[in-house]
Amino acid sequence: MPLNIEAEVLGGYPRSERVRKTLRRFEEKAEEGFIDVSRVVWEDTLLVVGAQLGAGLSTIVDPVIDWHDPLRPFAEAWRNVAVDGLLRWFDNNFFYRIPVFTDMPDPKRLVTPPRVIQLRKILPRFARLKIVLPGPVTFARLSKNMTGRSLEELAAEIASILAREAEKAAEAGAAVVQVDEPFLADIDATSEDAVLAAELASRILSAAAAKGASTRLAIPYNVPEPQIYEKLLDVKADYIVLDMVDNPAKVLQLLEAKGLGNHGLGAGIIQARDIYPDNYEKIKEALDKALETTKAENLLITTSAWLDLIPLNYAIEKTRIVARIAEQYRAEKQH
Repeated sequence: MPLNIEAEVLGGYPRSERVRKTLRRFEEKAEEGFIDVSRVVWEDTLLVVGAQLGAGLSTIVDPVIDWHDPLRPFAEAWRNVAVDGLLRWFDNNFFYRIPVFTDMPDPKRLVTPPRVIQLRKILPRFARLKIVLPGPVTFARLSKNMTGRSLEELAAEIASILAREAEKAAEAGAAVVQVDEPFLADIDATSEDAVLAAELASRILSAAAAKGASTRLAIPYNVPEPQIYEKLLDVKADYIVLDMVDNPAKVLQLLEAKGLGNHGLGAGIIQARDIYPDNYEKIKEALDKALETTKAENLLITTSAWLDLIPLNYAIEKTRIVARIAEQYRAEKQH
């Protein structure tokens, strides 16, 4: 069976200097009107969507440049959740507001379906729109749980809300739904976290798949330990996406020992955390080894993380690199 190769950016994009300054004037100085803020954010969203299309990608990720961090839009959309002080987002030079759960979350509104509706209006029909949801285990682990309930109960309730997000986003036109669980590559992650994450991510992604969406579980920023990864193989997703940049040898050992569990190979092979061009020959060598090891029939070429950690001009160049490397690798595999 011929190898099917897909390509897309893993997640969100950085803000331009214009958006940063506009938001600062609005949020900190009360010197900007909310209509003007919305217009500036929307114009930059169109720019980034256009950059993805212009690069030749057919799967277009929502750039979420208006989001302050991956958790906050959801925390602000749910009752019984407040946002507290800043904490570093894993090992990145990036901070998030800590969600504080005072009781079990109760959604006031859905976050992603209105975004899908708006973006679908400007996308060509051939383009597949992708949204990214926070993983419920990562969400619960990075929050303050003051509910009196267990972490497992809180994560399960978060998953129920996110499953509704996934279902309604897919109904609105999202062709790809991804769940990010970066905590599973953290040193503090346990096998119990992985079992719970696989179960809850399956619940979310199955809701999207039932509406026709393709699905991914992504583990950015590091490589999960073997005892963690093997538990994730039970997840119901089309792809499990691994960071193949920072420690490619460890990823290959993981794939050789544990396989893919009937998933496609999600290769986070384009470095998202620096601005330097990626070397095609090195990438080709890593992909060849991974495919030889796993016998995968489906390959997803993507970035190792979201592109929001580097300046916008470099993020757009990385977008072009994703498309170019996928095209070159596809051409070689067809001969």
